[in-house]
Amino acid sequence: MAKVLAMKGNKKLLNAWAFYDWANSVYSLVIASAIFPIFYGALFRVAEIEKIQIFGGEIARAPLISYVTSAAFVFIAFITPLISGIADYLGNKKIFLKFFCYLGAVSCIGLYWFSLENIYLGLTCYFFGLVGFWVSFAINNSYLPDIAFPEQQDGISAKGFSLGYIGSVILLLFNLAMVMKPDVFGITDSGGEAAEIKAMKYSFVSVGIWWMLFSQYTFLHLPKGYKREGERKNIILNGFRELQSVWKQLGTETKLKRYLGAFFVYSMAVQTIMLIATYFGEEEIAWGSDSERTTGLIISILVIQVVAIFGATATARASRAFGNIRTLIVVNIFWLLLCIYAYFLQTPMDFYIAAGLVGIVMGGIQALSRSTYSKFLPETTDTTSFFSFYDVAEKIGIVIGTFLYGFVAQFTGSMRNAAIFLGIFFLIGAFLLTRVERKN
Repeated sequence: MAKVLAMKGNKKLLNAWAFYDWANSVYSLVIASAIFPIFYGALFRVAEIEKIQIFGGEIARAPLISYVTSAAFVFIAFITPLISGIADYLGNKKIFLKFFCYLGAVSCIGLYWFSLENIYLGLTCYFFGLVGFWVSFAINNSYLPDIAFPEQQDGISAKGFSLGYIGSVILLLFNLAMVMKPDVFGITDSGGEAAEIKAMKYSFVSVGIWWMLFSQYTFLHLPKGYKREGERKNIILNGFRELQSVWKQLGTETKLKRYLGAFFVYSMAVQTIMLIATYFGEEEIAWGSDSERTTGLIISILVIQVVAIFGATATARASRAFGNIRTLIVVNIFWLLLCIYAYFLQTPMDFYIAAGLVGIVMGGIQALSRSTYSKFLPETTDTTSFFSFYDVAEKIGIVIGTFLYGFVAQFTGSMRNAAIFLGIFFLIGAFLLTRVERKN
């Protein structure tokens, strides 16, 4: 413990922690948001099919990837407290951070072999890519109160997200160049596979290499972690007991409990939007040709990332001037208006404008939510369990949010109606945030 406390607040340590966002954010941009959704849709368009035989039945492409995504988040919500319990008692959470980092990175490389013929292998790599990203992200988050003092946490959290946006944009620009001009990189049609499709596969490999390579700086400087004193009984199930313990502590931590309730509601909508934005744009916007669709969607995502760099920093400054909760309330209202605007999107220009507006608040709400939670924690060295609770709540929210979004879209026949539905969660989230600062 003394070693960790001595390092706490050190600039090199803070930068090393934030740099993990640079390493792993390429997954969330290139794989989850940009290249993979386009690649996945292209496979079905090239094969001229909308459904595939899998798991003993026939299923359409959109529900298939949605169900696999939901299953991954159920698994993530289950495994995170297991890892939390083991890491707390053995004091080696950096080992788990490395394991899930490498699991995610290798899975990204494995997506190179994703095809309709190898659909099970491809979906397995997609599944574990999600697991590796989100579990390692949760473990890294749990370091924040260990390595930063409260007055440092907003700034370094925002810096992490900003580094992530910058790094992921750099790699995406490189990947975009490969996809749009594959011949320049020596990528040609072969084996019945278009050069553009092959370039997308190389993009997946580049993400895995980038993730593993740049995470080494973080691994070099982060402390091993706290070691729990006392007997080591029921280590495997201890994570769930710790979640129960955190739940009980919330009974006396009114501010933290109210904040978590608000976070659960609005994060459900934020994460769902981040997961389905590209699919929304692909289906609802009149792009024209397939190449225009690919270019337009990637440009939109680039706009989000570039604007988000400034948005995260601006939100951190606003929080210093007006307070975290007031800033989060305003950001939630902004998201509500964006959901209403999304209902009316028609043209590529409409989508570009929406992308810019999303960028303003996307990074800000994530960074500020993370640091606000860290500030509200009671005095404890058991930060992994509290952040495990935070991440489990977020993942359960994603499962609920994606399911409800899909249900509303299917029931009403329009993804636009589902976007309006998500806006309701931001309205409720803003209201719940107004209760956080109340004394009783």
